[in-house]
Amino acid sequence: MSWRGKSVIVTGGMGFIGSNLVRRLVDSGAAVTVIDRMLAQYGANPFNLSGLQLPELIEADIGAEAAIFEAIGRAQVIFNFAGQTSHMDSMKQPLEDLRLNQEANLRFLELVRRVNPQVRLIFSSTRQFYGPPKYLPVDEKHPIAPPDINGIHKYAAESYHMLYARVHGMRTTALRLTNVFGPRMRIRDAKQTFLGIWIRHVIENSRFEVWGGEQKRDFTYVEDMVDAALVAAETEGTIGEIYNIGGCPPMSLLELAELLIKIGGSGGFDLKEFPADRKKIDIGDYVADDTAFRAATGWQPRTALADGLQKTLDFYRANGSHYL
Repeated sequence: MSWRGKSVIVTGGMGFIGSNLVRRLVDSGAAVTVIDRMLAQYGANPFNLSGLQLPELIEADIGAEAAIFEAIGRAQVIFNFAGQTSHMDSMKQPLEDLRLNQEANLRFLELVRRVNPQVRLIFSSTRQFYGPPKYLPVDEKHPIAPPDINGIHKYAAESYHMLYARVHGMRTTALRLTNVFGPRMRIRDAKQTFLGIWIRHVIENSRFEVWGGEQKRDFTYVEDMVDAALVAAETEGTIGEIYNIGGCPPMSLLELAELLIKIGGSGGFDLKEFPADRKKIDIGDYVADDTAFRAATGWQPRTALADGLQKTLDFYRANGSHYL
């Protein structure tokens, strides 16, 4: 697919993954409309799109029909990457998470069904709702057991997307993401990912906490995630399907902390017991089996974990003031 001249919407385009996707699309010649509520506490940051000339930026919730009606009607491809990602916030404010992750997506899908049901739609889902894995690596047939409110609502949102694909013929693909990292991620705290706050401490030459340390996780560099989103949209065979997206080979959190300190050349960490409130909703080890997506699209990650961490640290050492 050539993206030049295509009318594309990215919801959550001021956020971490969305902004990296927007930048790639603009570079490819697409006419990109960003829809974003601009909630800083959930990752929206104007600096993420600094220097870009966007055809349209709509500051609105994806459930706000009047504000986004015209843009939805003319779109050829929609990347729905809006959402609240903090697991602890979802436990503290479950009704707010319900509104942002479930109700807004249902309103959005109803609008798309009415005005542009044949648009190509890529939904950013999550591996979180698998819960503590019963086996590794985790494939798409793994049982669903959300460990927190956020996981329940994200699973409902994915289920709405796939129901609309089956019943209404919408051309939808859902991508279940693992730990995505890279430039433009939130680093001021751990609302988006624990790795963000670790990176902050490294560039500030201070110490961070590693809870437990033995948990194994896999990570996806954000440019590889953008590759996956684009190739999913370009591949007709992915329509109506759900896929895991993995990335770098897994390692323990302790190994990751040691690697980050080595690459960064600053900072340090303390190994701590897992806080009780966090332990209740932690999933433990997780490794994605993404062989189905690789087979369907030919995608594979291009960025080694160490290289991705280096690029991320370089970005924040140059631009950290915009994220702290």
